[in-house]
Order: sequence, then C-alpha cells, then structure tokens
Amino acid sequence: MSETRNTVIRNGRLIDPSVGSEQLGDLYLADGKIVGVGSAPAGFVAELEIDATGLVVAPGLVDLCARLREPGFEYKATLPSEMAAAVAGGVTSIVCPPDTDPPLDEPGLVMNLRARARKHDLARLYPVGALTVGLKGKEITEMAQLREAGCVAFSQGDVPIADLQVLYRAMQYAATFGFELRLRPEEASLVNDGVAHDGEYASRLGLTGIPVIAETLAIAQIVQLMRATGCRVHITRLSSADGIALVRTAKHEGLPLTCDVDMNHIHLADVDIGFFNSQYRFDPPLRSVRDRDAIAAALVDGTIDAICSDHSPVDDDGKLLPFAEAERGATGLELLLPLTLAWARRNKVALPQALAKISSFPASKLGFTAALTVGSRADLLVFDAEESWRVTPQALRSQGKNTPFAGMEMQGRARYTLVKGKLVYQAEQG
Repeated sequence: MSETRNTVIRNGRLIDPSVGSEQLGDLYLADGKIVGVGSAPAGFVAELEIDATGLVVAPGLVDLCARLREPGFEYKATLPSEMAAAVAGGVTSIVCPPDTDPPLDEPGLVMNLRARARKHDLARLYPVGALTVGLKGKEITEMAQLREAGCVAFSQGDVPIADLQVLYRAMQYAATFGFELRLRPEEASLVNDGVAHDGEYASRLGLTGIPVIAETLAIAQIVQLMRATGCRVHITRLSSADGIALVRTAKHEGLPLTCDVDMNHIHLADVDIGFFNSQYRFDPPLRSVRDRDAIAAALVDGTIDAICSDHSPVDDDGKLLPFAEAERGATGLELLLPLTLAWARRNKVALPQALAKISSFPASKLGFTAALTVGSRADLLVFDAEESWRVTPQALRSQGKNTPFAGMEMQGRARYTLVKGKLVYQAEQG
C-alpha cells in the first residue's frame, strides 16, 4: 500500500451523492483530505496522479453490515482477507455486528478488534456493541463503556430478545444517552426451525416456513417501544412488503426510525432456491416476488434508506449441505457496488441517488459526511460503471467464495480505492 501523498485524480466523472451533484473534473488530495475540487489549491504539487478518464469518482462505500469473522471464526475468514475484499469492492468503511465469539460485549474486546483493524490499515472499522451480555437477551451491557471503546451503536445481531422488558429497559438506557439501537426484527417464537419463506414454494419443497408476521410483529413491538422511550432505532435487513408498510407509517409519524435492506433481497426471491440450492439460504429468508419488488420500490421512494452487503463468509463445510442444514449467508463486500448499480439501472435511478444508498446516508449514521467537497475525508472510490466481469472464486478476494451470484455477469467494478488519501487498492490492468 502506498503512503499518503499529494494526489490528483484527473478527468473523472465526479459524483457527490450527498448533494446529488455530478461534474467532470479533477480532485486534489493531501493529508487525508480533499483539498481541491476542479482546481488545485495554491502551492499544490502532485506526487501521484490517477487518470480517471471515463471513470466515476465518488466517496468510498459505507457498508452497514459486514461480518469479518474475527474473533472466533477465523476458519471462515480473517481480518486481512476481508479488509482486502472490502477495498477491492470500493468499501472504505465497514460496520461489523457484535455476534463474534466471544460477542463484542466488553470494552477490551472492542478495543482489541479496532487495534487489529488499524494495524492492517485498509478500510475503516466501526464495531457495533452487544446489546445484552453474551447476546443472551437477559442482562443489558455497559453501553456507555462500550461507546467509549468505539462502538457506534448496539445490537443483538441475529439473536432476538425474547423478553420485551429487557428490550424496553435497553431502549430507555439508550435514549437517555442518545445511543442508537440496530435491530433485526424477528419474533423468535414464530421462527422455530424455519428455513425458508412461509409460502407456496416452501410448501412445494417441503421446507419449514418462516412467516412474514415474524418480521411485522417484531416491527410493531419496536415501534411501540420507540413511542414509549424516544429511542433511536435502525431496523436492519428488512425483507417483506408488510414490514416496509409498517416502517413507512412509523416514519410518517416522525419517529426516529431508519432502515436498510441487504443486497440479496433486492434481486432474489424464494423461487430462486430452485431445487434446494443452499447458496440461496439467508437470514431473513428470501421472500416472495411481491416482497422483492416492494423492496426495490421502497428504495426508490426513500422508505428504505440504505443497502448493506450483509457480508457473511461461509466455508464449503458450512454451505455445501442439504438446504435445511446449510449455514445462512454469503460473501458480499465485492458485490455491493455492482448489485446496487443493477438495481439502479432496472429502476431508472440516477447514479448519484443510487450511490447515496451505499455511501452518504450510511456515512451519516456513523457521524461523518461522505462527500466530494473541500475538507471531506479522502476516502474515495474510482470505478468503471460499465465494466463487465464474472463472479468466480478467482475474482473474489474474500476468503468466503460462496454466493448465489456465482457464475453471473456483473457490471461495475472498482479500479482504485483510497482511504485517508492512501491508495489501498488498484485493479490489475488487462
């Protein structure tokens, strides 16, 4: 990786999703910041030049949910492998959930993880702290101490809290200190051993279903608790049309509620499972075609604020099993950009608005502005919006190679990624 140098990115299509602007021009970087847009500041001498002719220059991507598998699951992936995958996909900031082993429920664990990430000096890492001790749903963690250690929010990961009294107290605590909770809405008692969307297709395959009401009932409870406590909540990985409708109503009411969807649910539905293809097993499960189309539309109208990768590297031992036994999840960091671009093309969404879903809005959740303005972070992505490439194990930097998009053609790929003004990734030529 290069050292920080005065850098000029020339002749790029400069897209600033924070304000929806687009222009052709040059970008000047120094000391980890943008110091000039269009023209160089006085006395600027470039030590590195990047030719962005025909390429898009935009803020680096911000992924609101990516599991890096450390600590505890290094046999699936490691920080070095997944950080390298992130910058290869143009992701410069990663939010990691707390469901590691052990969970991120103590300040020392959080500080150690952040220190290890800084040592690799690639993408920025933003840990989410465990909401309850051991993610067991019984005792609230010391959120204030975890915040001081670097946690940006608090979550149960994919482990719902069964006792609403515990969640109520956690939301009261969080509201007192202005902390945000990130919750995946799921009523555990309605899930049981379900493995697929509870619909006609699961019935035909003989798979145990997970009903949509498992999501909507949880959202209704979260909204009621928000009304009672004033707690800020970000609902992560929505999966259903009915869930979207509840979120839309709560937002219209003015509640401090935001939400995201993972990239897989924008493009896939339960029918894609085919003949028990375990690559399509996710949590939450892939829903109906109606739900998939509602997600795409809700991204367009702004009900859904952001797209995350839900990057969850799974090794072959965990994935290449019968559908009901296979581990949930797939690799995603390197597919976030092309799958977002595919949604935008299909729905005729302008590029600045599409990139906002994976850069400027997620960045606002982390307390910084992802923009192409003087003084902004020099966390940048230079990409070819038209380049076609095939998803193969050899094409992916992630240690996790399992994805339902394997073998498919993608359009859009990172050419250069810069973090703090340093060139941390450059695509191989030819």
